[in-house]
Amino acid sequence: MIKSVIGLFLPVILALPLAAQEDSDVLFTVSGEPVTVGEFRYIYSKTNGQDADFSRASVMEYLDLYERFKLKVARAREMGLDTVVALQNELEGYRQQLADNYLLDKEVTDKLVSELYRRKQEDVDFSHILVSLPSLIPADTLAAYERAMDIRDGLTAGNFADRAAEVSDDAYSKNDGGHIGYVNAPLPGGMYRLEEAIYEAADGEVVGPVRTPAGYHLVLKHGSRPAYGEVEIAHILLRKSPEADPDMQKQRAEEARAALRNGESFEDVAAEYSEDDKTSRQGGYIGFFGINRYNKTFEEAAFGLSEDGEISEVIESPVGFHILKRISHRGIQPEAEQAPLLEAAVRQDTRFAEARKALFDRLEREYGTRKVDANYTSFVNGLDSTFFQLSTDLSAADRDATILEIGDQQYTTGDFVDYLEANARLRSSLERRFEVEGAAESLFDNWTDQQVERYAEAQLEEQFPEFKALMREYREGILLFEATKLEVWDRAGEDTTGLEAFFDAHRDQYRFPPRARVLKYTVNTAEGTDAQAVAQAAEKNTSAELIEEFGTDGLRIEEQVYEEATLPKGVTFKADTRSSVDQVDRNSAVFYRVVEMLPARQKELSEARGYVIADYQDQLERQWVEALRKKFAVKRNERVLAKLIES
Repeated sequence: MIKSVIGLFLPVILALPLAAQEDSDVLFTVSGEPVTVGEFRYIYSKTNGQDADFSRASVMEYLDLYERFKLKVARAREMGLDTVVALQNELEGYRQQLADNYLLDKEVTDKLVSELYRRKQEDVDFSHILVSLPSLIPADTLAAYERAMDIRDGLTAGNFADRAAEVSDDAYSKNDGGHIGYVNAPLPGGMYRLEEAIYEAADGEVVGPVRTPAGYHLVLKHGSRPAYGEVEIAHILLRKSPEADPDMQKQRAEEARAALRNGESFEDVAAEYSEDDKTSRQGGYIGFFGINRYNKTFEEAAFGLSEDGEISEVIESPVGFHILKRISHRGIQPEAEQAPLLEAAVRQDTRFAEARKALFDRLEREYGTRKVDANYTSFVNGLDSTFFQLSTDLSAADRDATILEIGDQQYTTGDFVDYLEANARLRSSLERRFEVEGAAESLFDNWTDQQVERYAEAQLEEQFPEFKALMREYREGILLFEATKLEVWDRAGEDTTGLEAFFDAHRDQYRFPPRARVLKYTVNTAEGTDAQAVAQAAEKNTSAELIEEFGTDGLRIEEQVYEEATLPKGVTFKADTRSSVDQVDRNSAVFYRVVEMLPARQKELSEARGYVIADYQDQLERQWVEALRKKFAVKRNERVLAKLIES
């Protein structure tokens, strides 16, 4: 048995160091600076996306591009651009933007979103016994916990319903033996621990006590099923009310159902019969909903419809008599599509605060975080009731005394005082809940979390390879941009002699094809101007004469030059031709007239300047890269390259 297990896992064990070695292998060097397989694989995959097939042609093409990129970065460093303060500040700005929430997203948010998405795949059926909390006073909390533990003693799946009916404080469910029924994650705010308990328990298992804002829960998980998802429903409702005879309302509902059987549309029947004012004029449309949104009978009937377009029989709920029509059904959508909604739900829930606190507790232990008790106590002993005042002076006798240590970093009493003064409103708000010592302790804990997070952010490159890769992209991208600007782009725009020489050498590339000079006439017919009269007059009068005759209020003339492919619709590429008059709206009409054909010719530099500069930049960049290849040696590791292509 042991031998078979070793045989099963041995290939995996052997593969791990090989994979790590491949990522650390040097693919090529530029002036001795290595580029590893891991770096190239990351940027190649990121750039090419789904087309990153690691074929020879694809890898070789991108390898050439990346070598050129690295040559330019090497030149930027040679120019000392990596020491320019403005560029360093720009990079630090990028890093701060990237680092903000990065740790929380990777260590907390992303994991909670994946956990929630996984749970949403199942609806879970459970019962519970609630021991409520009369208050949050520690003595009351302890008493409630002890009561829950007493109930837990001897509690089984077999006697759970009886015990719930006897002792549960949940009036909603105790008469049903504590049975809640099927639920789907996330549970309402504050119920994360209960959600965790029912999803993680085995079928038939009793777990607890579980603490939530409602109190302590003892839980029996009955089972689970694939999540129902959401159903899109329209309905017809005949309401129950003190004024309405229930038998008559049911009879009217049956009449409506008969009308549907006779072929009348659901929309028409809803408009005639339904007493739901919000939906009757919209074909009875309710929309999408999941489980536990409506009454159980209504919900079961809605999800019991198995096909789109299927119509239920008359069903009764506490509200009245319904006829339901299924419009569509959708299951749990792909995680990528659900992620934004799930992330919002996670961040608003207590699970986020709990996971965040757990993260910082772990990091504090890993980094060796220590409160310097003597200096902290000395500072707190100097506080009095003015601590809660917004404008109080919190100056410490010894601002330089170390009050907190995280790893190799030390933080002083003065640092903590600066935090307290910057958060004066938070400090003042704590007066309702704490004495001075308790408020100071709470604020110190918050401040410590902030410092731990900042310390952790400084370690992101070591902890997250993708963060390190992104920072390398930012750093080298800034250097590349600045070097290219100085060596290529600025030169192309400022080197007038070189630009003119380039243009003279490539003049034949910059030509106008045959074109037409076209006049557009916009006639203001709202003012009574006759568009047809203008069109006839345009054939033998100049633009100035037309404006003089019809006035600027009645006529606007614009000139533009077109190539044949871009001519306005209805215009012929021929001199002295005119389009028909087109009444574009109630107030204006438009026609075009070709007044002159312009033959093909070479452009002057002033006419092609933008194109010439762009092409000149391309030439300068090619020449620059050729010079860089001579200046900085590029050496490929052909063996490593071949292995990368094979992967």
